[in-house]
Amino acid sequence: MGMEKTTIRIAIGSDHGGIDLKSHIISHLSETQPHTQIQDVGTHNPDSVDYPDYAEKVTQAITQKEADLGILVCGTGIGMSIKANRTNGIRAALVFSDFTAEMAKAHNNANILCLGGRTTDPQDAKKFIDIWLNTPFEGDRHARRVEKLG
Repeated sequence: MGMEKTTIRIAIGSDHGGIDLKSHIISHLSETQPHTQIQDVGTHNPDSVDYPDYAEKVTQAITQKEADLGILVCGTGIGMSIKANRTNGIRAALVFSDFTAEMAKAHNNANILCLGGRTTDPQDAKKFIDIWLNTPFEGDRHARRVEKLG
């Protein structure tokens, strides 16, 4: 008997600096992750906006249990990660390599992945997301440490 795949709900948000990369990510997830439901919280055009507003939309989707995971993209990913991590229960990781994408989940159980629209190539971003989604949290000593994050 095959195991049923459960749907993973991912909220994704960006500011103007991340809108192009966000569209690449949404296309990639739609094409490669059939058990993924994507909630695009914006922004939806290249006009200048404030990244904290979009970080808040994604963190709220997770804390209100409307989404399981989140992806945030701004120019560098730094601002998004700072804002997201101010929300209790959020573990947002800014990733920039295969290794950081893997550790974000394996050791930190990150529930939001942050990327830089101006610093991350779309092909790399897709690879980082796949690694993050497919890496299991190791638990054990890491669970104790994640618990201490609050």
